[in-house]
Amino acid sequence: MKALTIQELYTLDETIAAEIFEGAVYPWEVLSKIHDFILKLGETLPEEEYDRVGEDVWIAKSAHVFESAYIHGPAIIGKDAEVRHGAFIRGNAIVGEGAVVGNSTELKNVILFNKVQVPHYNYVGDSILGYKAHMGAGSITSNVKSDKKLVVVKTAEGNLETGLKKFGAMLGDEVEVGCGTVLNPGSVVGKRTNIYPLSSVRGFVPQESIYKRQGEVVEKQ
Repeated sequence: MKALTIQELYTLDETIAAEIFEGAVYPWEVLSKIHDFILKLGETLPEEEYDRVGEDVWIAKSAHVFESAYIHGPAIIGKDAEVRHGAFIRGNAIVGEGAVVGNSTELKNVILFNKVQVPHYNYVGDSILGYKAHMGAGSITSNVKSDKKLVVVKTAEGNLETGLKKFGAMLGDEVEVGCGTVLNPGSVVGKRTNIYPLSSVRGFVPQESIYKRQGEVVEKQ
């Protein structure tokens, strides 16, 4: 299922975490590696560009982190990123260059590529957001199934077993998620796709498409 691969979803030049994807086929394969990867990468970051703050938190000197934001390590906040008032980063988080983590937004076990925006009341857990992906106000990733079973990625060609109990969403480059949307466990959205506001997304949504509601996905013209 080529459309769901790392190669098809992401521009690896647009993340400091490109190395974590080596040897993997699907992006969710690296979720369990984020913690150790940050600890390893953090030790290599140049001191003239990054400050080490507290326990295992590296913040680029050019980043703007509001005093009221809370960051628990391990975490890396990239160059020119903005972490706004009341943001809550729970650990295992890589925030890319020029990314925005907004008011009351919560992150946990995530990779945000460069210029990602999660600017207003978002929850992003066990997820990977590609270059310039944007989540509208109040849109969230739901990362655990209500029956607590392992997450399966549903596609038109069949289902993919992930072996993961916690899996939020994989958003490709330049995905636009409308306000108030829920990305259910195992959601994978292809590059440059738009999700209508107030949607409930489940399974795979192809690239270059518009998701209006479950069962109504049209190709962009």
